[in-house]
Amino acid sequence: MSTKTDVPVSREARPPRGPQPGSSLGHWAGFGSLRDEMERLFDAFEPRQWFDKVPGRPPMMTSEFVLSPALDLAETDSGYLITAELPGLDADQVAVSIGNGSLTISGEKSAEEKTAEGTYHLRERRWGSFQRSIRLPQDVDRDKVEAEFANGVLKVTLPKSAEALASTRKIDVKSA
Repeated sequence: MSTKTDVPVSREARPPRGPQPGSSLGHWAGFGSLRDEMERLFDAFEPRQWFDKVPGRPPMMTSEFVLSPALDLAETDSGYLITAELPGLDADQVAVSIGNGSLTISGEKSAEEKTAEGTYHLRERRWGSFQRSIRLPQDVDRDKVEAEFANGVLKVTLPKSAEALASTRKIDVKSA
């Protein structure tokens, strides 16, 4: 095996990072460490490192994540609509309750039994119990709240109270 190459290689000394004695960058000293930290963070999310099995270094994708459903909250003239994504769940695995001025969506996603033989290299799907609470507006009629679940999507309808609807009136704007 030959070590000769046609590509020119040069090794130049790189200037040390950070402000040098006598330089005018003394007040920017924190940016060097910020840059190092940002590079370390981006390196941690490179896909090639997800599969590394280096002794002493924890695997990148095994940290515990808190399960929390993604929500949308929309307001209409007659009330509010909360939509929550709960993929892989059935209606009997989800609970919706109202108390202390909040609406709470909770449930539990069970782990699937292992069906494939072999070693997992990446597991991003999570399971376990979850809970998400949302502070309710004052004008919600708590006795008429309804929830519907279909295709992994929970829709909670929060109608406005009769008093809130009656207190709303349109004001005509006149041109001057």
